[in-house]
Amino acid sequence: MSLVSIIVPCYNEQSTIQLLLKAVYNQSYPKEEMEVVIADGGSSDNTLQEIALFAQGHKELHVIVVQNNGKGIPSALNKAVKASSGALIVRMDAHSVPDPEYISHSVEDLTSGKGDNVGGVWEIKPGSDHWISRAIAVAAAHPLGVGDARYRYTTQAGIVDTVPFGAYRREMYDQIGGYDEKLLANEDYEFNVRIRQAGGKIWLNPQIHTVYFARPTLKSLAKQYWRYGYWKWQMLRRYPHTIRWRQALPPLFVGSLFSTLILSPWAQPALWILVAELVIYEILIGLSALWVAIQKKDILMWPGIQVAITCMHISWGSGFLWSMISTYLKAIKKNELL
Repeated sequence: MSLVSIIVPCYNEQSTIQLLLKAVYNQSYPKEEMEVVIADGGSSDNTLQEIALFAQGHKELHVIVVQNNGKGIPSALNKAVKASSGALIVRMDAHSVPDPEYISHSVEDLTSGKGDNVGGVWEIKPGSDHWISRAIAVAAAHPLGVGDARYRYTTQAGIVDTVPFGAYRREMYDQIGGYDEKLLANEDYEFNVRIRQAGGKIWLNPQIHTVYFARPTLKSLAKQYWRYGYWKWQMLRRYPHTIRWRQALPPLFVGSLFSTLILSPWAQPALWILVAELVIYEILIGLSALWVAIQKKDILMWPGIQVAITCMHISWGSGFLWSMISTYLKAIKKNELL
């Protein structure tokens, strides 16, 4: 068997890091053929103590902690890979819980040549017991919230554009140059773009299954999706051909709302368009949220799902637009200085 290095970026994850480590410990893959390398970005809570406590009680599993002074996730991943020694790399997240067969299925698909980066599906769970957290978890798994991101809901294996986290050979990592540390989000997607450009395949297998904990509050959800939108534009500047319809809709919607809002005091038709857009949007989102709440047999979740999906769309679209605007403003300023 090949040695598998499990790399984990980490920052202030005291509530979930032991859940991940216990899930790794309970993998069907032999413990002597695994190592866990955690790149910590200077956690200020008890994350490091939780890791040390686990390592002390589970000496059969080799756990290494390295410092990530660069803070960002891509920097953490690169530092973890450099500190690892396995021929196979499995990227995991500090607030996820992989299925016991996660690594075995990943290794099997890699070694059988199904893909050069293989991954699976998320089962999204609430980040807390609060009702809005439960609604956020449902919204984060719904196609209306995440578009055609198949890894959030598919049951079919196949070739895809990207997978969350992923497992790959060290040679592939070296060939494409690791994770881009200039991108503070969308690093997995960008990594997979370069794999595909190098002639590789991205394989999604629903048997590679992990529980992922969604953000627990609307504030943290908004920050997450604003960051996703902001860095998606930065990535699309390099790879414009990778844009998908689901990525274009939120900024178009937010841009339309903003422009009609600005024009409405002076142009009556702009006000009508603004009101019509909001009414149609909320009816569509509201009906979809109601249907999901009925399916979940929790009608009290209805308004929460509606608000969470709206929060995701507005935050993602706003981050994307601000990234575009700030990029062009900086370019104009640079030209003026020249």
